[in-house]
Amino acid sequence: MTKVAWNTKELTVGQLAERSGVAVSALHFYEAKGLIKSRRTAGNQRRYTRDSLRRVAFIRLAQRIGIPLKTIKDALAELPDERTPTRDDWARLSAAWRGELDDRIEQLQRLRDDLTDCIGCGCLSLDRCPVANPHDRLGDEGPGARRIDTRLCPPPQSCATTPGCAPFTETPLPTAS
Repeated sequence: MTKVAWNTKELTVGQLAERSGVAVSALHFYEAKGLIKSRRTAGNQRRYTRDSLRRVAFIRLAQRIGIPLKTIKDALAELPDERTPTRDDWARLSAAWRGELDDRIEQLQRLRDDLTDCIGCGCLSLDRCPVANPHDRLGDEGPGARRIDTRLCPPPQSCATTPGCAPFTETPLPTAS
């Protein structure tokens, strides 16, 4: 890796890519989406301010935890003078995303725990589905895997208090006589 001098005020797209670990094409994409910006030289080459490194790191971290680019862009737009996020900014923005992340974590845990069971998709192909989802009652609630998606049906312990969400109990399949 080519070391960029610590006092360099601007980086080329190649330097930013190398230092941030992000492909040049991704940097161009971020710029096209308004997440980062550059100035153009007389020769039409991109130049990024050094603080773009932190902005790109912020974008990548937010993406890694599943925050959509639109949400990231909206968050960055809240910063005064379109400046790079500080530690306090990150704390404030991440706190705002905490509920969404908690929902995703819960959904992933549910997916992990129920993946081999009926997910309420309406296929009725698993031996357990007619028991866990008799007469495809979940199909009446709408499309998709109803039992796995926590946005559609909360976990069974809170299902009883949620209108329109019936708790699921599994009973053994009848055995052939």
